[in-house]
Amino acid sequence: MRIIAGACRRKPLNSVPGMETRPTSDRIRESIFNILRDMVREAVVLDLFAGTGALGLEALSRGAKQALFIDRAPAAIKTIKRNIAGCGVEDRATVKKWDVVRDLNCLKNQAPPFSLVFIDPPYGKGWIRPALQHLAAASCLAPEAVLVIEHTSDEREWKEIPYFFPHDQRKYSKTLVSFVMYSI
Repeated sequence: MRIIAGACRRKPLNSVPGMETRPTSDRIRESIFNILRDMVREAVVLDLFAGTGALGLEALSRGAKQALFIDRAPAAIKTIKRNIAGCGVEDRATVKKWDVVRDLNCLKNQAPPFSLVFIDPPYGKGWIRPALQHLAAASCLAPEAVLVIEHTSDEREWKEIPYFFPHDQRKYSKTLVSFVMYSI
């Protein structure tokens, strides 16, 4: 696993030990960023269920202004910090050991608000809907923020939440990537 493009291109990324973390493959990550293109430059990024931090780090490598990485697993937090240091972006990255489903109220009125959000929870846990609800309640998203949600085709419980509008969806084998616009 590596950074694909930008200032940190070809930098290797460490994996979280064990089988509990499923990092986004290089192929899917490259496809996501080919779709996002210029939306990444100067973005304020939130990487939820960050795992290795690959999505947020790819955004930083491609010109995002700053990124906040959130995960609740100690091994993931340690891995994210190592990957941030390996990419040399410590000045633009913050890591929090929070439970995404419970602790997003800590982002209340985030300044500057997040313009690009990656949500990549463990499949089948039902965590997408509460994450979106907490993000909306925290008023931490910029108008017209873009959310990139990685999920399976079985996970649909989140699609009817106010303020979040599906814009595009791509399928990669069993993985779906939904691009969602936030609008108040």
